[in-house]
Amino acid sequence: MSHFIYLVRHGEQQDAEYGLPDGPLSPRGRRQAQAIAERLSGVPFTGAWHSPLQRAAETAKIMQERMPAIDSQPSALLFDCYPSGPTPDMPRSFESFFGGVTEEEIDAGQAQMADATAEFLAPAPGDRHDLLVTHNFVIGWFVREVLDAPNWRWLGINQANCGLTIIRVRTAKPPVLVTHNDLGHLPVELRTGMPDDWPV
Repeated sequence: MSHFIYLVRHGEQQDAEYGLPDGPLSPRGRRQAQAIAERLSGVPFTGAWHSPLQRAAETAKIMQERMPAIDSQPSALLFDCYPSGPTPDMPRSFESFFGGVTEEEIDAGQAQMADATAEFLAPAPGDRHDLLVTHNFVIGWFVREVLDAPNWRWLGINQANCGLTIIRVRTAKPPVLVTHNDLGHLPVELRTGMPDDWPV
């Protein structure tokens, strides 16, 4: 059995100076989506899902235009969210991140990600290749889950726009992180979405 999950962060969003939580892709974001579609065009995808938010849905639409065999469906399990809140073992340097986050947002994110990992990381019969177009924090949580790291550890696990993370799901053994934030398909000028001090 070969069961692979391909996690793609959405393309760069249109300039966020207007304070909108969601919006269309920038021209560079559309180029990023085209590049990841080219990268994955030879994969025999079994299923495809995307976050309902505009930046992810538009990324999936562009990918689908170049990969007509896929039929990406919106999934509320892939919404942008806060997968967990502060924990006693979390380094204090992360505390300021949660300054404006409510308990309700954390509770909703925890419930969503529990359902998402149960749904998408469950072993399936036969060969599967599933595409998930989603958000930075969601992918960080999937990586944390695969590595069985502490709950807070999704913080600091960053993905560039249209970076590629691949997980192999196994029946009798824990899942495997095959690759994380692979940017081989993106030229330097399209590598966005990482911390400012990240070296190219």
